[in-house]
This record gives sequence, structure tokens and C-alpha cells, in this order.
Amino acid sequence: MITLVEINALWPRQLEHGLDAMQLSLSEAQHESLLGYLGLLARWNRAYNLTAVRDPAEMVRRQLLDSLSILPWVTRGPVLDVGTGAGLPGIPLAVARPDLNFSLLDTNGKKTRFVQQVVGELGLANVEVIKSRVEGLARNGHYALITSRAFATLADMQQTTAHLLAADGCWLAMKGADPRAEVGDLPPGFRVEVTPLLVPGEAGRRHLVVLQRD
Repeated sequence: MITLVEINALWPRQLEHGLDAMQLSLSEAQHESLLGYLGLLARWNRAYNLTAVRDPAEMVRRQLLDSLSILPWVTRGPVLDVGTGAGLPGIPLAVARPDLNFSLLDTNGKKTRFVQQVVGELGLANVEVIKSRVEGLARNGHYALITSRAFATLADMQQTTAHLLAADGCWLAMKGADPRAEVGDLPPGFRVEVTPLLVPGEAGRRHLVVLQRD
């Protein structure tokens, strides 16, 4: 079993090497915030089962780098991370883009309490945490981007969040190996772009689906 000392040495190296491979440049303070978030996640996960990823050796890759793989597409706000769970991809993206405002939404009180703790401890002034069903969020046309990592099918995501997206906004849906079947289930009237994502060290294929109204 990996020890705390080994984790403290492993995570910074993994993060630095991963960001270099992805050609993402973040400040030392942002590195510290990302690692601080991961430490809180590992600690809370022991008691509250926030995420299925429990091996500390995999957490940088599967939590931080995976979330940050869509950073080049996060160019404007405000951003809604729907079904954020333990704050993924919303927290890593908010750390990387302190100039944008993020709303992290989930129905699970245990998970939203954790994310609120993270926001407080890391001092993320650009993040609000919302415990609500997405259908009950009354912010019509408010968000420039809506992200999701494991929220729903593309058709369900589009249908349940359509009222929240600005007229010229985009959905950014993180998907696995082959999202073509989900794309085929979308109703007409959308432009769809599917892009492979680079996550260093990840054997499974990852894709981003960018969805816009036509």
C-alpha cells in the first residue's frame, strides 16, 4: 500500500509531467491548489465514498489531468458543471481559470458539502456550489458553457439543461471510447464536434463532444 510520504512525492511529479505532456502551463500556486484539492478528496473519500477512484497512484491522472484535458475549450463563462459529484471537472477547471465564474451543481448533499469545503479551504472565489436538480435551476440562458463528466447521455444532457444555456453557448460533454451512438440519438438542429482527448498515462480512449445549437 502506498504511504503518505510516497503520495506527497508522487503527486507533484505526476502533475508536472502530465501538464507538460498536455502543454498546459499553470502557476506554482495553481499546482498547489490542485494538489490540495486532491488531498482533500483522498481524505474525504475514505469515509464518504465520493469517487470510485481510490488508488492514490491513479488520482492525478484520473481526476486532475482528465478534468484539465478540456481546458483549451473552456474559453468563456459563466460555466455550469452539471452533475459535478466531487467537483469534477469543475474544481480543476476553476483553479486553472480563476478569471471565469463556475457553478458546480449536484443533487447529492454529501458531495456538495465536500465541494463547498474545498471551495472554502482553497479560497476559490470564482466557484459557487448548488445543491439542486438541474430542472429546478431558474437561470434561463445564463451559462455560456455547460460541462459534464459523467452526468447523462448527450440527448438527456441537452434536454434537461437547454433552458440554462445562452443562445450562443456550448455543451462540453466528456465521454469515453466511442460517443457516436449517443451523437446519433440527438434530435436535429445541433452542430456536433467530437475530439479525442489527451490524458497522459490513460490507456482508455477519451473524447470531448462539443454541442451547439445550429
